[in-house]
Amino acid sequence: MSVKAMMATILQNQLTSRGVHSLTHSDCEEIVGQLIEKLTELELSLAVREVADKQEP
Repeated sequence: MSVKAMMATILQNQLTSRGVHSLTHSDCEEIVGQLIEKLTELELSLAVREVADKQEP
């Protein structure tokens, strides 16, 4: 099982425990994929900012 699929299962279980039953596993995988993309973008942005801050006198 891929990390994305595992995270989707966790998301789906958490939503179900909160009474949300309208999302399919593939919906959850898509949401997880988008979250991973956003987190990657944020991580890269923060890394660039950190490098830029170190280069300032």
